[in-house]
Amino acid sequence: MNVINLAEKLSQFQDPWNPRIIARLNGQLVKVAKLSGEFVWHQHEKEDELFLVLKGTLRMQLRDGERVLGPGEMIVIPRGVEHLPIADEECHVLLFEPESTLNTGEVENERTVRDLQEL
Repeated sequence: MNVINLAEKLSQFQDPWNPRIIARLNGQLVKVAKLSGEFVWHQHEKEDELFLVLKGTLRMQLRDGERVLGPGEMIVIPRGVEHLPIADEECHVLLFEPESTLNTGEVENERTVRDLQEL
């Protein structure tokens, strides 16, 4: 059992939209990521996703409108809900999701990360 320092983990990489695994819990992964710019509309048919903003502002576009999150705020995106994360400036997030979750959901493109690095 190790204490995990989120700021220290986030300092180990710079590339946006490439989540890193920092812990495992009951078949779930705890990840950190840096976001910058607009991602891609996508959904996860079988998994819910939790986004907790650590630094910056995250705009989560949903088909029914936008939710804006600041540091210390989180949102759970239920399975099957299309969403588009946007960070106008660099944003740091903690993600909590099942191991099977692919960052781009049902969409395959240049931002799809299949082999996540573990910090």
